[in-house]
Amino acid sequence: MFSTAVLLANTPDQLLPARELMAFTLASHILLVPFGVALPFITLLMHHRGLRRNDPVALLLARRWSAVMAVQFAIGIITGTVLSFEFGLLWPGMMGRWGDVFGLGFGVEAWAFFLEAVLIAIYLYGWRRLKPWTHFWLAVPLPLAALMGAFGIIAANSWMNTPQGFSLDAQGKPIHVDVRQAIFTPIFGPEYWHFVVAMLLTAAYVVAGVYAVGWLRGRRDRYHRLGFTVPFTVAAILTPVQFMLGDSAARAVFHKQPIKFAATELVWKTDTHVPEYMFGTLNSDGTISGGLKIPQLDSILAGFKPSTQVTGLTSVPATDRPTIVQATIAHWAFDIMVTVGSLLILLALWYAWSWWRHRDNPRGRWFYRCAAIAGVACLVTVECGWITTEVGRQPWIVYNHMRVSEAVTDTAAGSLWAMLGIVIAVYVAVFGSFLAVVLKMRTRWRIADEGSAAARAGLPPEADTPYGPRSEPEPAAAGAAPDGGSGHTSGGAS
Repeated sequence: MFSTAVLLANTPDQLLPARELMAFTLASHILLVPFGVALPFITLLMHHRGLRRNDPVALLLARRWSAVMAVQFAIGIITGTVLSFEFGLLWPGMMGRWGDVFGLGFGVEAWAFFLEAVLIAIYLYGWRRLKPWTHFWLAVPLPLAALMGAFGIIAANSWMNTPQGFSLDAQGKPIHVDVRQAIFTPIFGPEYWHFVVAMLLTAAYVVAGVYAVGWLRGRRDRYHRLGFTVPFTVAAILTPVQFMLGDSAARAVFHKQPIKFAATELVWKTDTHVPEYMFGTLNSDGTISGGLKIPQLDSILAGFKPSTQVTGLTSVPATDRPTIVQATIAHWAFDIMVTVGSLLILLALWYAWSWWRHRDNPRGRWFYRCAAIAGVACLVTVECGWITTEVGRQPWIVYNHMRVSEAVTDTAAGSLWAMLGIVIAVYVAVFGSFLAVVLKMRTRWRIADEGSAAARAGLPPEADTPYGPRSEPEPAAAGAAPDGGSGHTSGGAS
């Protein structure tokens, strides 16, 4: 703790508020990223099912999910714009020196963002205005645009972790930039696919969790069953895939960022036969308090054999590695991520066993309780993944080339603290509005599903998307109901 205090005393006053401001905005924005990246794919999957099987329930779900997707995208515009300004305002040292090297990733993300906005508008407008299959095929590029945006952001982040594609002149400024190498860094592949599958997994579990809650509340109709089964099946398939991708990403960190790996695993001295600690706290003398010790496992996981040598934190000076506190934070974030991933594999196996034996979802309430919790747990792991990546890289903003303290703005610390307070207030209002809109949409959908003309008359006419499907005619006049014949879907949206 004393060494940590000494290091902090030698940093600019504005460093702490700048980091807190960036941490808050990133932590807030990243909660929306899974839905921006993955919800278009899940929505189109349901849309395709509805068209191929002529299933009105599936089409109703797809339309409603597209409305949520649009509202989420609007909120993402706000939080994403704030982040884009913060890179230049808070870290001018990094952007001024290195922007020409890795800035293309942000450019790719900006073009993807623009394309995604256009495609979402077309998709929303196309309901009941385009031919069904034409409408679907026009929306197919939407998930690809989302993946393109993820490509740009991960390219920039992976470059910060493993910078390459440039030479340095006598003044230490980058020259002779190779764009291809700057984008496709050694850690880009593992980081990108780990990120993409994490987003798909998280969005699928969250969407399924909404309908799991509806099932627990007694809504056992086909609407809720289909709304749960499709996204949960996607999540169950991807869970073991993600576990393997996570293992591959951790091994890439072991080879390309050994000090970050040492921080996440609390390895103090370079050695072989290194044990694995689940949780625990690193002390200033290198000992670990608490946690579960598993002999030799860390070396085995890193190199598939106990004799694998793992680089320790003390292999570099204290100024070139995470502090004791930072290492413990990165370690706990990593272990929480691994623990949740392991539990999700058990949940996926439970689901697969039920389908193999009974060709049906599990019927026990405990399964649906776990499924409802899984979405929240995935959001926690998304936060933990970001913490592991960013905190584990400290004190470098560009690994082994520029420290965070060298990149920070000259703006007075008091102004940055005031800005943090303003941003927190704005974000509370923005996310509160998002929640209010989604709950309002849910209420309108439930009233529509209950088929109560009197209740609907008490509400203003339902607007077109993104506030959900336009008011349906009465079941008797329409000749068909969303559930295929019951007259209404009991319970409505969860």
